[in-house]
Amino acid sequence: MDINRVHPELRKATASFPKLPVGSAFGRALTRLLLPLLLPRAKAPAGVSITWQEAPSGQKLRVYKPGGSNQKAALLYIHGGGMMIGAAKMDDVLLAGLAADLGILVVSPEYRLAPENPYPSAIDDCNEAWHWMLNNAANLEIDTKRIAIGGESAGGGLAAGSVLRIHDEGGTQPIAQWLFCPMLDDRTALDRKLDEVNHFIWDNKLNLAGWTSYLGAQLGADDVSAYAAPARRKDLRGLPKAWIGVGDIELFYEEDRSYAEGLKAAGVACELDVVAGGPHAFEGLDPKAQVSIDYASRARAWLKKALAA
Repeated sequence: MDINRVHPELRKATASFPKLPVGSAFGRALTRLLLPLLLPRAKAPAGVSITWQEAPSGQKLRVYKPGGSNQKAALLYIHGGGMMIGAAKMDDVLLAGLAADLGILVVSPEYRLAPENPYPSAIDDCNEAWHWMLNNAANLEIDTKRIAIGGESAGGGLAAGSVLRIHDEGGTQPIAQWLFCPMLDDRTALDRKLDEVNHFIWDNKLNLAGWTSYLGAQLGADDVSAYAAPARRKDLRGLPKAWIGVGDIELFYEEDRSYAEGLKAAGVACELDVVAGGPHAFEGLDPKAQVSIDYASRARAWLKKALAA
């Protein structure tokens, strides 16, 4: 892909982003080892605590809690990493900031990674985190009628899949879904023509590695669960309102746009925020670019309004 297709404010950061060596076991191990060292150290804003909690299974949950004793809205936020890498701590800056600015409690699960833990491990962990929030609502001081589920990339796909699973389970439902460039459709990885495009940040070869790690031999099969690949879902009626943000030059643009259209056709309120020249996860790639600041501001404003309902 020609770098000139990238938004001018994002070109420098995009061009300097290294190719992730996650296609091999050694590359994944190295990336997982180095990632914590590359992340900026987040200092919690005044009045916000960042703690680790533990779910019944032993899964670690990173909790961002603002001050005050009133019942709060909350967000279950799921980190990205193509199902193979990533950690809850990588979103400290974003999530501590959300907790402070919106006065909400945020929980981020340290879900199990593929290929060591294939489907349904990650979605099971996200589901456990959801029920942990409900079961501990009194201690967490949250209003269970005002919990949104969100995430980015693979985390956005897990968020959308979690919303579907919770809908099918019945009971308390999330009030909104907040999805940044979500990874929704395993069938995209099987389109070899997309390899030639060579998308920035996350290309289709990496996508194939991610989906293969998660689904194994099930990749592309007719009976792949919509909890794993939400784009497989035919009936989207009754789901909570959604915000989907994506750049128009990234690999997931078409599947994200299609999912947004499907939600709208099913009567679900959905706002699709498309950023011209935005590569994958660009707002985290260069958060100081004005285009990233504006995009993040729109996303946050939408979430604030959704949680106030």
